[in-house]
Amino acid sequence: MYQIDFENPVNVHFIGIGGISMSGLAEILLSRGFRVSGSDWHKSALTQRLEKGGAVIYEGQTGEHITEGLDVVVYTAAVHGDNAEYKKAKELGIPLISRAQLLGQMMRNYESAVAVAGTHGKTTTTSMLTEILLKADMDPTVSVGGILPAIGGNVRIGYSGRMVAEACEYTNSFLEFYPTLSVILNIREDHLDFFKGLEDIRSSFKRFAARTPETGAVIIDTGIEAYEEIVRGLSCRVITVGPAPESDYRVTELTYDEQDHPSFTVESGGEIQKLRLRVPGAHNVENALAAIAAARELGAGWEAVRDGLWHFEGTKRRFELKGRFNGVTVVDDYAHHPDEIEATLTAARQMHYKKVWCVFQPHTYSRTRALFGEFVRTLALADEVVLADIFAAREACDQGIHSGMLAERIRESGTPAHCPGDFEKIENFLREKCMHGELLITMGAGDIVKVGESLVSG
Repeated sequence: MYQIDFENPVNVHFIGIGGISMSGLAEILLSRGFRVSGSDWHKSALTQRLEKGGAVIYEGQTGEHITEGLDVVVYTAAVHGDNAEYKKAKELGIPLISRAQLLGQMMRNYESAVAVAGTHGKTTTTSMLTEILLKADMDPTVSVGGILPAIGGNVRIGYSGRMVAEACEYTNSFLEFYPTLSVILNIREDHLDFFKGLEDIRSSFKRFAARTPETGAVIIDTGIEAYEEIVRGLSCRVITVGPAPESDYRVTELTYDEQDHPSFTVESGGEIQKLRLRVPGAHNVENALAAIAAARELGAGWEAVRDGLWHFEGTKRRFELKGRFNGVTVVDDYAHHPDEIEATLTAARQMHYKKVWCVFQPHTYSRTRALFGEFVRTLALADEVVLADIFAAREACDQGIHSGMLAERIRESGTPAHCPGDFEKIENFLREKCMHGELLITMGAGDIVKVGESLVSG
């Protein structure tokens, strides 16, 4: 396999360069003197940023973009063998590596490489850790799957020898990584279009943990069922966080203000520290605990931990305030797994709004079908639910499932649920039904955010 070496910059082409992760990796290479080109179907703020940094960006994907002067071509998981650029690279004998393989190779160029894994919470935890390391003046390189205001985007270029990155389990991407510090936040059923079930997912996380060298460490949440099985037999150190009494980092004295912002005490190694967050919910306390353990392992002091967490106000599409219309508060959240939905709606219900609306766009047919009962249970935590059509993403077949089936079961559970139709009909429905003093959450990993933005703007 082709190996990336920061000391020897070469010509790199990215197929799908506009993705949140791909664009970040391209920017890191640009900062190291690599010559970068890339293609995507549409230009965006991310590709424009790369162009300003010196990258050559093509709109659309054709074989003409692949020339013999390229040293390596990087592709996303969405790119298959019939892609014109992929085929041309094969014909010319140009090495091809996946996005995950590139990120894994990059990690080898850093003395300390943190990989944050888990079914959910990766972006928030990576962002919290970044805030702490910035307050500690530790100058990290960061690749995060969201837009973090503190770094002005989805990537930060540092020169300290420290890297922090998300580690996605889908298609076993994280098994290409080489972390010195591995973080496992949670393990639940998801991506069942790839994994065969929970045991298959647990097996992948166990293999991920085993990639940590004996000189490194694994941080794992004791709230994971039978978490000991995941880390059993590892040669590296294991650091535990979470609810178990034996955890190395645990939370006590947890309270919330009227906006559901937590204050809590962290106990670790005989030390007791009082901390506060400006993002809501118990799930963010769990995320913070993992970020604290990682930051302390990297050498950050408690003052930096306290300041970093206090200054963290979230990333885009994580309970992001979009504005108001007719006295209705509109926020947007990326939640698309039942666990994430439950965490977001539980937090929202503590905020003393007159009513909580959830406008949900299911993400992929396979996930909706496999976790149908959990979606019904968690969406019913809202006072009223509005469902958009399922966002197909990478899937082409409806697999016998649709949003109307969810709405029917949610209504049977006692919570009003509606399927008004397309986005325009959803907006009209909400303008008519939502009242002053209520909270409206657009939720999902697709483009449902457009509904809230349209309500606020017009």
